[in-house]
Amino acid sequence: MTTHLVLIPSFNTGAKLFDTVSEARTHWDAVLVVVDGSTDGSGEALAQMAERDPGLRVLHLPRNRGKGAAILAGLQDAEARGFTHVLTMDADGQHPAEAIRDFMSLSQAHPKSLILGVPVFDASAPRLRVVGRRVSNFWANLETLWMGVEDSLFGFRVYPLAELRAVMEKNRWMRRFDFDPEAAVRLCWRGVRPLATPAQIRYLRREEGGVSHFHYLRDNLLLAFMHTRLMLEFLARLPLLFSDRVRSYRH
Repeated sequence: MTTHLVLIPSFNTGAKLFDTVSEARTHWDAVLVVVDGSTDGSGEALAQMAERDPGLRVLHLPRNRGKGAAILAGLQDAEARGFTHVLTMDADGQHPAEAIRDFMSLSQAHPKSLILGVPVFDASAPRLRVVGRRVSNFWANLETLWMGVEDSLFGFRVYPLAELRAVMEKNRWMRRFDFDPEAAVRLCWRGVRPLATPAQIRYLRREEGGVSHFHYLRDNLLLAFMHTRLMLEFLARLPLLFSDRVRSYRH
């Protein structure tokens, strides 16, 4: 059995979800979709797909709890079934299913690393989103002393499962849109080295089936609060980090 799983959290993604799942299954043998309290009927339709496809598993959460919460539920399910790594990807068609095998191969060659996707934008990318993520990237790199978090918000990644689960279970946050950047920062703090690699990203228009649950005010406030928390923890960690650097230099 493969040690690596594709994990797709979904909340009311619409018809694009089925294209995303089909494309993921084309490129990988084991796919888990966590339906995060969706009310659009996608859970029932996916369950029917899974009955015909042994490589697809669907996990239903009774109510919407957020992306990070859905991923944690997926991690717990995947670990119970013997998987050691998960590739997370969005359900809305933004992430490149054709890159799954390359990311998995890189993870298999570097199993202790976080394989961190770096988005390659095309003309569909909203300028405000592109500029906004630069701010988050700056703070994430500062909080990790520039360990290599080239993009803090791109959710197309391969995680060492046990490391990510341990981080999330010790932390009450990371359950919504703050999941991706906080996961990268906290894994770096645990000594998990990020290994960055580029991947295409598409922002689909509504008429193309694009669905976005990102709210500029709410989610940017959430990110600001998250980076405030992380910076305070980072400052508290500085004496220990400095002491470790001195000991390493002396030896």
